[in-house]
Amino acid sequence: MGRELTRITQPLVRVDGRLQPASWDEALDRAAAGFKGATQRKGPNAFGLFSCSKGTNEMNFMAQKFVRSVIGANNVDSCNRT
Repeated sequence: MGRELTRITQPLVRVDGRLQPASWDEALDRAAAGFKGATQRKGPNAFGLFSCSKGTNEMNFMAQKFVRSVIGANNVDSCNRT
């Protein structure tokens, strides 16, 4: 019928087009480098965040704080008003 889904239990990073296991530090460093590289190439307004109303107020607050304070963009929206 379909293939069995398995839960990911550790971070994965792409190496030569293939996903490979990595440490949390390596995965987070790569994510941070990706955000930094994109904002340096395209400017902070190339970044946006759409948060979910099912998240906690605290999680949504931290997400918008990250985008505004760290990335330097004001492109934050959520579906809370629906």
